[in-house]
Amino acid sequence: MATVTLTLDEYEALRALIGSERESEGAIEEAINQKPKRKPTAYNRAYSKAFKSIQSKYKLKNGSWAKNGFKNCCRAANKMCKQ
Repeated sequence: MATVTLTLDEYEALRALIGSERESEGAIEEAINQKPKRKPTAYNRAYSKAFKSIQSKYKLKNGSWAKNGFKNCCRAANKMCKQ
């Protein structure tokens, strides 16, 4: 069996190389394990459109929501979609 002698700098460089390979493998595995983004349903699209069209009625002049404005807007958009 051959004897291998490494200097301290060579050993640290080798350890750093191995560590960086492991990190890149972990990143690849995480990317593979991610779930695909779901496709919005027809109801989601209709609700979004209705919400955007009526939200100005439930906001103040400065653009912030009125008291219970967001909740009321959600209810109204939901009601519009069910019709």
